[in-house]
Parts: sequence; C-alpha cells; structure tokens
Amino acid sequence: MWLLAIALVGLLSSTVFLSLVTIAAVRFRRERQPVPPRIDVWPKVSLLKPLCGLEPNLEANLESFFRQDYPAYEIVFGTHDTSDPALETVRSLQKRYPEVPVQIVYSGTPQWPSAKICSLDKMYAVAASDYVVISDSDVHVESHYVREVVKPLLDPTVGLVTCLYRGVPSGGPWSLLEGLGMSVEMTSGVIVANMMEGMRFALGPTMATRREVLDAIGGFVTLADFCADDYVLGEKVHGLGKTVVLSHHVIDHVVVSRAFRSSMLHQVRWMKSTRFSRRLGHIGSGLTFAVPFGLIGLLWGLLTRHWAIGLVFLAASILNRILLALTSGWMVVRDRLSLRYFWLYPVRDLMGFGFWCASFLGSTIVWRGQRYRLLPGGRMIKEGEPAKPASSSGPVAIDDLA
Repeated sequence: MWLLAIALVGLLSSTVFLSLVTIAAVRFRRERQPVPPRIDVWPKVSLLKPLCGLEPNLEANLESFFRQDYPAYEIVFGTHDTSDPALETVRSLQKRYPEVPVQIVYSGTPQWPSAKICSLDKMYAVAASDYVVISDSDVHVESHYVREVVKPLLDPTVGLVTCLYRGVPSGGPWSLLEGLGMSVEMTSGVIVANMMEGMRFALGPTMATRREVLDAIGGFVTLADFCADDYVLGEKVHGLGKTVVLSHHVIDHVVVSRAFRSSMLHQVRWMKSTRFSRRLGHIGSGLTFAVPFGLIGLLWGLLTRHWAIGLVFLAASILNRILLALTSGWMVVRDRLSLRYFWLYPVRDLMGFGFWCASFLGSTIVWRGQRYRLLPGGRMIKEGEPAKPASSSGPVAIDDLA
C-alpha cells in the first residue's frame, strides 16, 4: 500500500509543478519588461570572459561576442597563463575584428578555491567600464545581446541581469540528454522561482551588473569560496535591496560531448552544489520529478495484479514530462531540440531523479580535475586543505591587444 501512496503523492506533486510551470511560462511570454527612456548614449561595457582550454564551437561562440551591435565595448579574456590553447582562437578573432578592444589577463596559479572567480577578480581590476557583463566561454549569443542585458541596468534600482539558456548538444546521446535538462528542467525551476518570489539568484552563463553593485557586496573575493558563485552573487545583490532581472533574451549554452560517466558526474556536481547552497529547496525539488513515481505506480500495479492501473500511472507520468518539455523547452526558451525530442524527455526526467538521489551521497566534487569538499552554505575547499578566508588574489598580468 505504501508504494501506491508514494506514487500518488509523487504524481500529484509533479502535476502541481507542471501547472505552476505552465502559469509561469504564460506569464513570462506575456510579460513586458520595463523600457527605459530613450537612450542617446549607451554606456561603455566590459565583457569579462574566463577561458580554460579548447571547447566545442569555441571560435563561433567567442566570435558572437566580437559581432555585437553595440557602440562601445571591450572584451577582457582571462586565462591562467600564456599556454592556454584558447588564446590562439582569441588572437585569430582579434585580427579579424581589430575594431574591438581586447585585453588578456593571466591570473596565474589560483589562490582561491574557485579558479574562475580568481580569474574574474583580476579581469575586473583592469576593466575600463563601470558596466560589466560576465559570460561563460561556452555560450553563443545574438548581435543584440549586450543591448538587451545592459538596458535594464540603466534603471538604478536594478542591480543584476541574468538570462535563461538553451542547451545545445555538441554530439552524442549524453550531450543531447544533458542539453534537454538545461532547456527544460533548469528553465522550469527558474521561471517558477521567478513567479513565486522574484529572482534572488543569477545564472552563470550571463551575469550583467555595475561596478558600484559589485563593490557594494565586497567584490569577487566574497564569491571565492563558493561552488555556485552565480547563485551567491544573485543572493548578495538581492540582499542589497537591488532587483535581479530575468531577461527575456535567451542564449545558447553549448554542452560538451562527454562519455557516459563524465556526463553523469558533471550533472551530479551541479546537483550537489544546489544541495549545499539551498538545502530545503533542493530536498523539495525531488517531488517535481514524475517518471520515477510513474514507475513506482507500475510496480505497485504489477505486485497487486492491478497492472492496468499501473500502466495508467506510468502513462500519466510520461505525458506529464512531455508537456513539461513542450512548455519550458519550446514555449519559453524556443529550443527546437525540445520540440523535436520531447519524447526523450521522460528518460531525462528519470536520469535527473537519479542525479538528485546521488547528490546526497557524500560531500566531494571534482571540478576541472581538482577534488573539492563542499561545506554547509555552499562553500568549498580543496580536499585535504583547511578552510581559510579568501584574500587579495595578487598582482595582475595583462596582455593588451587593443
């Protein structure tokens, strides 16, 4: 009987979640974001882009930032040292677009747990603008991207702008399933959170803000010990009393093609960081999945010889996830793959539940080849090292290509 109870509770909760997602999706599509007064002079913008090796579609991704329809901006790239192979791509693009000012900053050996934040801190120190857009190297954007994310920042009450993103697989079945998770599962959670309580966090692929806001939270050093630095940045900006805006501009996030084990570990790391950043919300998210509860209902039906009812449970859970894929993946972020492969999303839902379960196993993660231990609140330390507060990351080495 307890199997039936679990199946009923899970299908009910996932159906409630689907209803919330549908309402949030309609709200998102109809919502008109505030339009600032006519802009005669756009502020200069510094695009901060950390690099770490070659990635799929790297040249096309970076080129999309060189092709921005924006009057005055620079791109500040950051790497650990001069040996990073991504620099060859940067230099090639700089020759192709000599009108775009470029700086390259070398951060050296990371002195903080988060190598990315260490690099961003040094890039920020040389940025020439008071408007800063932080974006990952594995994202591709349209030519009006900078205008769209900077526009809300012209309102002084807005402290940060972030964007939803579509998962773009770079080849292989695991890349496709991970991309579906980005377009559907991630989008669903974000738009419901935005509807229920407003944005109190940011999404790492795009975080646009102003220098005064970053300085008010204490700079990048306050993010140096966190795995989910994007979540913490949004939380701190919200804590200042500033609005965090979820832009209607959706970007593409390229998913690296990985072997099965690497892809699974990567997604479990995401789940673990969420578990330590917001424990109660993460626990509750287990009730937003549907297919696992449909399978439990099927198991109950087989054990009690009510197989027809069991099949109804499973069919209902699959339909639930198909509708979710179409609602979030297509209606909100316009992901063509979600429209084409909606029938695969029930498989991704089952995998997502597996990642959620795995996130409660231990407190260690592997990030960029380094093993870390997560602490309550989302902080992390290198395994085997004592926790210590972050301090200045040292001098800045610059290669100015302007």
